[in-house]
Amino acid sequence: MIALLQRVTNARVVIDGDKFASINSGVLVFLAIQKQDTEKSALLMQQRILDYRMFADENDKMNKSVKEVGGDILVVPQFTLAADTTKGLRPNFSMAARPDHGKRMFDYFLDKLKADYAKVSSGKFAADMQVHLVNDGPVTFWLEI
Repeated sequence: MIALLQRVTNARVVIDGDKFASINSGVLVFLAIQKQDTEKSALLMQQRILDYRMFADENDKMNKSVKEVGGDILVVPQFTLAADTTKGLRPNFSMAARPDHGKRMFDYFLDKLKADYAKVSSGKFAADMQVHLVNDGPVTFWLEI
């Protein structure tokens, strides 16, 4: 499982010209499910995202998590993060989960995240989405489990 975290001042997902989801200050998570991912990896990633220290404390050090600052979380499924780009000029998606496994794992991840943290929104699996964001910092981290 791969998560690209961006600290944002705001973000939104638009589908077919309509706002589907939006957040204020918090974390935008682009999430890729790989074919070997399990419920265990989803739980590990979920906890890591909730506890990852990417917000400033009173000394301006990144010592606070999204939970500690009460920020929002927007999770967007993005299978392209699972691409192998080491060879050639075309991405290879052989490590990405098949759509049925990807959707099941995305839904599981999202359900568990929402059970542990109330301020969670998401994009739509397999939809053509336009994602608008203002990256705060910029602060961006790549997490992999």
